[in-house]
Amino acid sequence: MSVTPVSFTLNDLPLRDDLRGRSPYGAPQIDVPVVLNTNENPHPPSERLARALADAVAATAAGLNRYPDRDAVRLRQGLADYLGHGLTTANVWAANGSNEVLQQILQAFGGPGRTAMGFEPSYSMHPIISRGTGTAWASVPRTADFRVDVDAALAAIAEHRPSVVFLTSPNNPTGTALSVADTARIAAAAPGVVVVDEAYAEFRREGTPSALELLADHPRLVVSRTMSKAFALAGARVGYLAAHPAVVEALQLVRLPYHLSAVTQTVALVALDHADELLGAVADLRAERDSLVGWLRGHGFAVADSDANFVLFGEFEDRSAVWRALLDRDVLIREVGPPGWLRVTVGTARETAVFRDTLLAVTGR
Repeated sequence: MSVTPVSFTLNDLPLRDDLRGRSPYGAPQIDVPVVLNTNENPHPPSERLARALADAVAATAAGLNRYPDRDAVRLRQGLADYLGHGLTTANVWAANGSNEVLQQILQAFGGPGRTAMGFEPSYSMHPIISRGTGTAWASVPRTADFRVDVDAALAAIAEHRPSVVFLTSPNNPTGTALSVADTARIAAAAPGVVVVDEAYAEFRREGTPSALELLADHPRLVVSRTMSKAFALAGARVGYLAAHPAVVEALQLVRLPYHLSAVTQTVALVALDHADELLGAVADLRAERDSLVGWLRGHGFAVADSDANFVLFGEFEDRSAVWRALLDRDVLIREVGPPGWLRVTVGTARETAVFRDTLLAVTGR
Protein backbone atom coordinates (compact mmCIF):
# COMPACT_ATOMS: atom_id res chain seq x y z
CA MET A 1 0.00 0.00 0.00
CA SER A 2 1.39 3.38 -0.95
CA VAL A 3 1.08 6.45 1.23
CA THR A 4 0.17 9.65 -0.56
CA PRO A 5 2.34 12.52 0.73
CA VAL A 6 0.33 15.21 2.43
CA SER A 7 1.04 18.79 1.44
CA PHE A 8 2.46 20.27 4.62
CA THR A 9 4.62 23.34 5.17
CA LEU A 10 6.10 25.34 7.99
CA ASN A 11 3.05 27.58 7.94
CA ASP A 12 0.86 24.59 8.79
CA LEU A 13 2.64 24.13 12.12
CA PRO A 14 1.59 25.89 15.33
CA LEU A 15 4.69 28.07 15.18
CA ARG A 16 4.93 31.07 17.47
CA ASP A 17 3.61 34.15 15.70
CA ASP A 18 6.79 36.13 16.36
CA LEU A 19 8.83 33.48 14.50
CA ARG A 20 6.73 33.44 11.35
CA GLY A 21 8.53 34.91 8.37
CA ARG A 22 11.93 34.72 10.07
CA SER A 23 14.99 33.15 8.46
CA PRO A 24 17.52 31.01 10.32
CA TYR A 25 21.09 32.17 10.73
CA GLY A 26 23.50 30.67 8.28
CA ALA A 27 26.61 31.37 6.27
CA PRO A 28 27.00 29.57 2.94
CA GLN A 29 28.83 26.25 3.27
CA ILE A 30 30.32 25.75 -0.17
CA ASP A 31 33.23 23.48 -1.01
CA VAL A 32 35.72 25.71 -2.81
CA PRO A 33 39.53 25.94 -2.58
CA VAL A 34 39.59 29.30 -0.76
CA VAL A 35 37.07 29.62 2.09
CA LEU A 36 37.25 33.02 3.77
CA ASN A 37 33.68 33.65 4.92
CA THR A 38 33.23 32.46 8.52
CA ASN A 39 36.22 33.94 10.37
CA GLU A 40 37.79 30.59 11.13
CA ASN A 41 41.44 30.26 12.06
CA PRO A 42 43.02 28.86 8.87
CA HIS A 43 45.72 26.94 10.75
CA PRO A 44 44.68 23.41 11.83
CA PRO A 45 46.12 21.73 14.93
CA SER A 46 49.63 20.38 14.52
CA GLU A 47 50.22 16.63 14.33
CA ARG A 48 51.53 16.72 17.89
CA LEU A 49 48.41 18.43 19.17
CA ALA A 50 46.15 16.19 17.10
CA ARG A 51 47.77 13.15 18.72
CA ALA A 52 47.35 14.66 22.17
CA LEU A 53 43.69 15.32 21.44
CA ALA A 54 43.18 11.79 20.12
CA ASP A 55 44.84 10.23 23.18
CA ALA A 56 42.81 12.32 25.60
CA VAL A 57 39.53 11.61 23.82
CA ALA A 58 40.36 7.90 23.75
CA ALA A 59 40.88 7.95 27.52
CA THR A 60 37.62 9.84 27.99
CA ALA A 61 35.78 7.32 25.81
CA ALA A 62 36.30 4.64 28.43
CA GLY A 63 33.94 6.55 30.72
CA LEU A 64 31.28 7.66 28.29
CA ASN A 65 28.74 5.44 30.03
CA ARG A 66 28.75 8.04 32.80
CA TYR A 67 27.47 11.60 32.66
CA PRO A 68 30.09 14.33 32.34
CA ASP A 69 30.99 16.82 35.06
CA ARG A 70 27.73 18.74 35.09
CA ASP A 71 29.38 22.06 35.97
CA ALA A 72 32.65 21.58 34.02
CA VAL A 73 34.69 22.61 37.05
CA ARG A 74 38.14 21.66 35.70
CA LEU A 75 37.48 23.40 32.41
CA ARG A 76 36.21 26.54 34.12
CA GLN A 77 39.31 26.62 36.29
CA GLY A 78 41.51 26.25 33.22
CA LEU A 79 39.68 29.07 31.47
CA ALA A 80 39.97 31.28 34.55
CA ASP A 81 43.73 30.67 34.64
CA TYR A 82 43.95 31.53 30.95
CA LEU A 83 42.02 34.80 31.33
CA GLY A 84 43.86 35.97 34.44
CA HIS A 85 42.62 39.22 36.03
CA GLY A 86 42.22 37.41 39.35
CA LEU A 87 39.34 35.29 38.05
CA THR A 88 38.41 31.97 39.66
CA THR A 89 36.19 29.04 38.75
CA ALA A 90 33.25 30.88 40.32
CA ASN A 91 33.66 33.71 37.77
CA VAL A 92 33.62 31.52 34.65
CA TRP A 93 30.94 29.58 32.82
CA ALA A 94 31.28 27.39 29.71
CA ALA A 95 28.87 26.06 27.10
CA ASN A 96 28.61 24.72 23.55
CA GLY A 97 29.97 27.74 21.72
CA SER A 98 29.49 31.36 22.74
CA ASN A 99 26.05 31.32 21.11
CA GLU A 100 24.80 28.96 23.81
CA VAL A 101 26.37 31.22 26.41
CA LEU A 102 24.45 34.17 24.94
CA GLN A 103 21.26 32.13 24.79
CA GLN A 104 21.57 31.21 28.47
CA ILE A 105 22.10 34.88 29.34
CA LEU A 106 18.88 35.78 27.54
CA GLN A 107 17.02 32.87 29.10
CA ALA A 108 18.04 34.14 32.52
CA PHE A 109 17.74 37.90 32.05
CA GLY A 110 15.55 38.38 28.97
CA GLY A 111 12.21 36.93 28.00
CA PRO A 112 8.66 38.22 27.41
CA GLY A 113 8.19 41.80 28.52
CA ARG A 114 11.91 42.48 28.49
CA THR A 115 14.19 44.13 25.94
CA ALA A 116 17.70 43.48 24.65
CA MET A 117 19.67 46.21 22.92
CA GLY A 118 22.51 46.19 20.42
CA PHE A 119 24.43 48.60 18.22
CA GLU A 120 24.18 47.67 14.55
CA PRO A 121 25.60 46.60 12.23
CA SER A 122 26.84 43.94 14.61
CA TYR A 123 26.68 40.19 15.20
CA SER A 124 23.41 39.02 13.68
CA MET A 125 22.88 36.28 16.26
CA HIS A 126 22.24 38.81 19.03
CA PRO A 127 18.78 39.80 17.74
CA ILE A 128 18.06 36.25 16.54
CA ILE A 129 18.71 34.72 19.96
CA SER A 130 16.87 37.58 21.63
CA ARG A 131 13.73 37.00 19.58
CA GLY A 132 14.07 33.24 20.02
CA THR A 133 13.82 33.72 23.78
CA GLY A 134 10.82 36.03 23.46
CA THR A 135 12.93 39.11 24.19
CA ALA A 136 12.14 42.34 22.33
CA TRP A 137 15.04 43.80 20.32
CA ALA A 138 16.04 47.48 20.28
CA SER A 139 18.56 48.42 17.58
CA VAL A 140 20.73 51.51 17.90
CA PRO A 141 22.68 52.54 14.78
CA ARG A 142 26.44 52.94 14.81
CA THR A 143 28.17 56.01 13.45
CA ALA A 144 29.34 56.28 9.84
CA ASP A 145 32.73 54.85 10.85
CA PHE A 146 31.03 51.97 12.71
CA ARG A 147 31.70 53.28 16.20
CA VAL A 148 29.29 53.29 19.15
CA ASP A 149 28.14 56.82 19.91
CA VAL A 150 28.15 56.61 23.70
CA ASP A 151 25.89 59.63 24.21
CA ALA A 152 23.34 58.10 21.80
CA ALA A 153 23.75 54.77 23.60
CA LEU A 154 23.03 56.34 26.98
CA ALA A 155 19.94 58.08 25.57
CA ALA A 156 18.67 54.79 24.09
CA ILE A 157 19.27 53.00 27.39
CA ALA A 158 17.29 55.68 29.23
CA GLU A 159 14.47 55.30 26.72
CA HIS A 160 14.22 51.50 26.46
CA ARG A 161 15.53 50.39 29.89
CA PRO A 162 16.92 47.17 28.42
CA SER A 163 17.44 44.09 30.55
CA VAL A 164 20.39 43.06 28.35
CA VAL A 165 22.78 45.29 26.39
CA PHE A 166 25.13 43.76 23.83
CA LEU A 167 28.46 45.39 23.09
CA THR A 168 30.67 43.62 20.57
CA SER A 169 34.39 44.34 20.72
CA PRO A 170 35.97 43.72 18.29
CA ASN A 171 32.70 44.16 16.47
CA ASN A 172 31.51 41.66 13.88
CA PRO A 173 31.30 42.36 10.92
CA THR A 174 33.20 45.66 11.12
CA GLY A 175 36.19 44.69 13.27
CA THR A 176 35.81 47.86 15.35
CA ALA A 177 36.97 47.80 18.98
CA LEU A 178 35.27 49.63 21.86
CA SER A 179 37.33 51.43 24.48
CA VAL A 180 37.21 50.34 28.10
CA ALA A 181 36.18 53.86 29.11
CA ASP A 182 33.17 53.80 26.78
CA THR A 183 32.24 50.31 27.98
CA ALA A 184 32.39 51.50 31.58
CA ARG A 185 30.06 54.44 30.87
CA ILE A 186 27.49 52.16 29.28
CA ALA A 187 27.80 49.53 32.01
CA ALA A 188 27.25 52.19 34.69
CA ALA A 189 24.09 53.46 33.00
CA ALA A 190 22.45 50.16 32.04
CA PRO A 191 19.76 48.87 34.42
CA GLY A 192 20.36 45.21 33.49
CA VAL A 193 23.32 43.12 32.41
CA VAL A 194 25.81 44.35 29.82
CA VAL A 195 27.38 41.65 27.65
CA VAL A 196 30.67 42.46 25.95
CA ASP A 197 31.03 39.89 23.17
CA GLU A 198 34.80 39.43 22.80
CA ALA A 199 34.80 36.48 20.42
CA TYR A 200 37.76 37.99 18.54
CA ALA A 201 39.59 39.46 21.53
CA GLU A 202 42.90 37.67 20.92
CA PHE A 203 43.24 39.37 17.54
CA ARG A 204 43.15 42.92 18.93
CA ARG A 205 45.98 45.23 18.00
CA GLU A 206 48.62 45.79 20.67
CA GLY A 207 47.44 48.11 23.42
CA THR A 208 43.72 47.48 22.89
CA PRO A 209 42.39 46.50 26.34
CA SER A 210 39.72 43.97 27.28
CA ALA A 211 36.54 44.60 29.23
CA LEU A 212 37.84 41.97 31.65
CA GLU A 213 39.52 44.91 33.38
CA LEU A 214 36.10 46.22 34.41
CA LEU A 215 34.61 43.10 35.99
CA ALA A 216 35.68 43.87 39.55
CA ASP A 217 33.83 47.19 39.56
CA HIS A 218 30.77 46.23 37.49
CA PRO A 219 28.93 43.18 38.89
CA ARG A 220 26.34 43.18 36.07
CA LEU A 221 29.01 43.13 33.35
CA VAL A 222 29.59 39.91 31.37
CA VAL A 223 32.49 39.21 29.00
CA SER A 224 31.86 36.36 26.57
CA ARG A 225 34.62 34.57 24.67
CA THR A 226 35.04 31.57 22.38
CA MET A 227 37.67 28.96 21.58
CA SER A 228 36.47 28.80 17.96
CA LYS A 229 38.64 31.61 16.60
CA ALA A 230 42.09 32.15 18.12
CA PHE A 231 42.22 28.59 19.51
CA ALA A 232 41.24 27.14 16.10
CA LEU A 233 38.53 24.98 17.68
CA ALA A 234 35.49 25.98 15.64
CA GLY A 235 34.58 22.31 15.24
CA ALA A 236 34.69 21.63 18.99
CA ARG A 237 32.05 24.26 19.94
CA VAL A 238 33.40 25.74 23.17
CA GLY A 239 32.32 29.14 24.40
CA TYR A 240 32.63 30.71 27.82
CA LEU A 241 32.12 33.87 29.83
CA ALA A 242 33.60 35.72 32.76
CA ALA A 243 31.39 37.58 35.22
CA HIS A 244 30.49 38.03 38.87
CA PRO A 245 29.76 34.65 40.55
CA ALA A 246 26.12 35.70 40.94
CA VAL A 247 25.76 35.82 37.15
CA VAL A 248 27.17 32.30 36.89
CA GLU A 249 24.68 31.15 39.50
CA ALA A 250 21.87 32.68 37.46
CA LEU A 251 22.92 30.78 34.33
CA GLN A 252 22.91 27.52 36.23
CA LEU A 253 19.18 28.04 36.73
CA VAL A 254 18.53 27.80 32.99
CA ARG A 255 21.29 25.56 31.65
CA LEU A 256 20.33 22.05 30.61
CA PRO A 257 21.77 19.32 32.82
CA TYR A 258 25.04 17.86 31.55
CA HIS A 259 24.96 20.31 28.64
CA LEU A 260 28.72 20.15 27.96
CA SER A 261 29.83 16.67 26.93
CA ALA A 262 32.80 14.88 28.46
CA VAL A 263 34.50 14.84 25.04
CA THR A 264 34.04 18.58 24.59
CA GLN A 265 35.45 19.30 28.03
CA THR A 266 38.44 17.06 27.34
CA VAL A 267 39.20 18.68 23.99
CA ALA A 268 39.02 22.15 25.52
CA LEU A 269 41.33 21.21 28.39
CA VAL A 270 43.92 19.78 26.00
CA ALA A 271 43.70 22.94 23.92
CA LEU A 272 44.35 25.07 27.00
CA ASP A 273 47.38 22.91 27.81
CA HIS A 274 48.67 23.74 24.30
CA ALA A 275 47.61 27.39 24.33
CA ASP A 276 51.07 28.67 23.40
CA GLU A 277 51.09 26.59 20.22
CA LEU A 278 47.51 27.40 19.24
CA LEU A 279 47.86 31.11 19.90
CA GLY A 280 51.20 31.24 18.14
CA ALA A 281 49.43 31.79 14.83
CA VAL A 282 47.55 34.83 16.14
CA ALA A 283 50.49 37.20 15.67
CA ASP A 284 50.90 36.01 12.08
CA LEU A 285 47.19 36.52 11.39
CA ARG A 286 47.34 40.02 12.86
CA ALA A 287 50.23 40.89 10.57
CA GLU A 288 48.43 39.36 7.58
CA ARG A 289 45.31 41.38 8.46
CA ASP A 290 47.20 44.66 8.72
CA SER A 291 48.94 43.96 5.43
CA LEU A 292 45.60 43.21 3.78
CA VAL A 293 44.07 46.44 5.11
CA GLY A 294 46.96 48.45 3.68
CA TRP A 295 46.74 46.64 0.35
CA LEU A 296 43.00 47.18 0.02
CA ARG A 297 43.31 50.87 0.82
CA GLY A 298 46.21 51.15 -1.60
CA HIS A 299 43.93 49.86 -4.37
CA GLY A 300 41.20 52.36 -3.62
CA PHE A 301 38.85 50.30 -1.46
CA ALA A 302 37.22 51.71 1.67
CA VAL A 303 38.23 49.61 4.69
CA ALA A 304 37.03 49.63 8.29
CA ASP A 305 39.74 49.56 10.95
CA SER A 306 39.92 45.99 12.22
CA ASP A 307 40.96 44.47 15.52
CA ALA A 308 39.64 41.06 14.45
CA ASN A 309 40.71 38.30 12.05
CA PHE A 310 38.59 39.70 9.22
CA VAL A 311 38.31 42.87 7.20
CA LEU A 312 35.18 44.76 6.07
CA PHE A 313 35.76 46.51 2.76
CA GLY A 314 33.82 48.26 -0.01
CA GLU A 315 32.03 50.15 -1.23
CA PHE A 316 30.31 48.47 -4.18
CA GLU A 317 27.27 49.47 -6.16
CA ASP A 318 26.39 45.79 -6.44
CA ARG A 319 28.16 43.82 -3.75
CA SER A 320 26.22 40.68 -4.62
CA ALA A 321 27.72 40.71 -8.10
CA VAL A 322 31.23 41.03 -6.68
CA TRP A 323 30.57 38.25 -4.17
CA ARG A 324 29.26 35.97 -6.92
CA ALA A 325 32.15 36.79 -9.26
CA LEU A 326 34.63 35.83 -6.54
CA LEU A 327 32.74 32.61 -5.83
CA ASP A 328 32.70 31.76 -9.54
CA ARG A 329 36.50 31.86 -9.27
CA ASP A 330 36.52 29.59 -6.20
CA VAL A 331 36.96 32.29 -3.55
CA LEU A 332 34.23 32.39 -0.90
CA ILE A 333 33.88 35.50 1.27
CA ARG A 334 30.85 36.89 3.16
CA GLU A 335 28.12 39.18 1.94
CA VAL A 336 27.21 40.71 5.27
CA GLY A 337 27.07 44.03 7.04
CA PRO A 338 25.97 47.41 5.72
CA PRO A 339 24.89 47.69 2.07
CA GLY A 340 27.80 48.02 -0.32
CA TRP A 341 30.33 46.24 1.90
CA LEU A 342 31.83 42.73 1.98
CA ARG A 343 33.76 40.89 4.68
CA VAL A 344 36.79 38.67 4.12
CA THR A 345 38.40 36.43 6.72
CA VAL A 346 42.16 36.62 7.06
CA GLY A 347 43.46 33.31 5.73
CA THR A 348 46.89 31.89 5.15
CA ALA A 349 49.37 33.93 3.13
CA ARG A 350 48.55 31.78 0.09
CA GLU A 351 44.78 32.14 0.52
CA THR A 352 45.09 35.90 0.98
CA ALA A 353 47.23 36.17 -2.14
CA VAL A 354 44.62 34.28 -4.16
CA PHE A 355 41.91 36.57 -2.78
CA ARG A 356 43.87 39.68 -3.73
CA ASP A 357 44.52 38.55 -7.29
CA THR A 358 40.93 37.42 -7.76
CA LEU A 359 39.48 40.63 -6.32
CA LEU A 360 41.52 42.70 -8.77
CA ALA A 361 40.39 40.49 -11.61
CA VAL A 362 36.69 40.79 -10.85
CA THR A 363 36.72 44.53 -10.06
CA GLY A 364 39.07 45.58 -12.84
CA ARG A 365 41.38 47.52 -10.53
